[in-house]
Amino acid sequence: MGCTRINSTRTTIAPTPPVPTAVQGDTAAGISEARQAARAFTDSLTPAPGPDMADTLVLVVSELVTNALRHGGGHYTLELSAGPDTVTAAVSDPDPAHPRERTPDLNGGSGGFGWHMIRHLTSHLTITPRSGGKTIHAQLPR
Repeated sequence: MGCTRINSTRTTIAPTPPVPTAVQGDTAAGISEARQAARAFTDSLTPAPGPDMADTLVLVVSELVTNALRHGGGHYTLELSAGPDTVTAAVSDPDPAHPRERTPDLNGGSGGFGWHMIRHLTSHLTITPRSGGKTIHAQLPR
């Protein structure tokens, strides 16, 4: 019985630097726009991240912009960027106060889950004071 040897060449796709994405919002409709921007951003990455990472980024973005609208002064700017090994969502709002953890409300529906979730889902999280507010940088592994 003969043996056939197949020579294969590996093709490596070099990551292309994505164009950073920026979105601003000041209404509840902006939350949906931010989620759509995050999904479009991950869809534009080469190589594409796995679907779990893309879903996680969309969830983190949704929580960050929701918190900015509810607790951060009612306005946000979202900036999305990616490096070879990470994807970063940076959300700025006009309130200089850092987010605070609170006990999640299991009965009244008043929330308390978002900041816990963001901290759990990200690989690196920083809060940077800036003139007229703060920026929260949430980094996820690519």
